[in-house]
Amino acid sequence: MKIALGKTILLSLGMAGLAACANVSRGIAADGRGADELRWPAPEDTTPMHRDGTWPTLASVRQVQAGQSKDQVRALIGAPHFSEGVFGVREWNYLFHLRDGQAGTATVCQFKVLFDEHRLAQSFHWKPETCAALLEPPAPAAPVAPAPAAGVERRSLSADALFAFDRSGLADIRPEGRLQLDRLARELQSREAGGTIAVIGHADRLGSADYNQALSQRRADTVRAYLVDKGVAADAITAEGRGSSEPVAECGMTARAALIACLAPDRRVEIVVGPRS
Repeated sequence: MKIALGKTILLSLGMAGLAACANVSRGIAADGRGADELRWPAPEDTTPMHRDGTWPTLASVRQVQAGQSKDQVRALIGAPHFSEGVFGVREWNYLFHLRDGQAGTATVCQFKVLFDEHRLAQSFHWKPETCAALLEPPAPAAPVAPAPAAGVERRSLSADALFAFDRSGLADIRPEGRLQLDRLARELQSREAGGTIAVIGHADRLGSADYNQALSQRRADTVRAYLVDKGVAADAITAEGRGSSEPVAECGMTARAALIACLAPDRRVEIVVGPRS
């Protein structure tokens, strides 16, 4: 009886040990940010409860972030769809059907969450990797510039094309920016005398309001000085910085690289030519 009981205990411990090592991937890092080998369960091996996967909203999947607990992940996208084990589970696998709102189709995607040793989500993986693009918010519509007042001409120059990053001096103007300003100076000089020219600098919302105000003013001053140096009458041209007070881009993403790219239209220098008197 004692021998049989001992065998039963050993068998139970062995099964528990197997369950503890039942993660699909191999060598998941302690911090949960990767693995020696990412392995994917076969799509047909979902549990009976999740046969054929689920149809989550893109909004709910977008909310899954690093640092969330298993309960928080479960609240957003449900329980995992495969049997990765019972104890020591460091990954959850899902089979999703994601709707592409623009194309009007659905794509079958596998999604993997890796957890750290404290059972907090840390990294996320897709199969195929192209599925990650479905979570990107749609590109914002191009801003529509307001119609200029009668007799007023408005031109917008990209600050990213004019200046090196976070710079504002004459020496910081890019070669392509100099070409744009050279053409602009020739056009302004070819006009008859009279009228006003305003150089207005704008910044995006990143950074403090005071910093953005100062940067936009410096860039406006630099563009004015460049145009004057190229022959535009100094008494006809003014410079003004408006910081980030007049945005034109609508950007809702949180990823910094994507946000910086989306806010590019806000980083600009406008040339406003008023009517001749």
